[in-house]
Amino acid sequence: MTTPTNPSDRLEKTLRVLGWLVVLLLPVWGWTVAQAPIDSIQGVMQKILYVHPPLAYGAYLGFVATAVAGGLFLWRGREIHDQLAIAGAEVGTLFCLLMLLTGPIWARGAWGPGNWWVWDARLTLTLLLFFVYVAYLLLRSFTEGDERAARFAAIYGILGVVLIPLNYWIIDLVGGAVHPDNLANERSGLGEGMGLPFLVGNLTLFFVFAYLLALRWRVGALRAETDRLEGERMSEAERLD
Repeated sequence: MTTPTNPSDRLEKTLRVLGWLVVLLLPVWGWTVAQAPIDSIQGVMQKILYVHPPLAYGAYLGFVATAVAGGLFLWRGREIHDQLAIAGAEVGTLFCLLMLLTGPIWARGAWGPGNWWVWDARLTLTLLLFFVYVAYLLLRSFTEGDERAARFAAIYGILGVVLIPLNYWIIDLVGGAVHPDNLANERSGLGEGMGLPFLVGNLTLFFVFAYLLALRWRVGALRAETDRLEGERMSEAERLD
């Protein structure tokens, strides 16, 4: 009879693979960004393009992971899915925060002095998305171990992800612009030599996201296993007394 594999053990193996991919890709990313041409209009500030959009994709992936894992938890009631939902929210919120920090830096350099932030529709909705998942994390931190709260949080996480497609289409719905459109190549948004670092940046931050997600998921699985063993130990001690 084979011994069932502990989820944290499987995640540990995944972490090794993802860790090596991140270690290999980071210097390649740095080299491609350093070698990328400087945009003739935005100047060196344009290179934030290789960081800012990939951070946005990571944030969206984290929130989608929270919604999917929350749905699985409601369906099957497995704690491992709830742990994934929390991991997705934490990593997604981190990426969203970094996106919100790099965006104004890019805007300040590309649009000139006095433009750190404007209450543009997409910017405002992105800030709202950030606070929605900050609230999710606060809810989980104050109700740890409560299954009823976990189910409510799962529903909350599923509803919150609706803001992602709305955030994408908001410009078409109400107008406005959020990203600088004064690149030298306005049609594609990327000039010659900019495609490779943008691609490598997306790949690198995707694997960084996956590594952090797996790491946080493993922490949750180990914590649950520790709590279970502690509960068994206390029950055994009470029985012996």
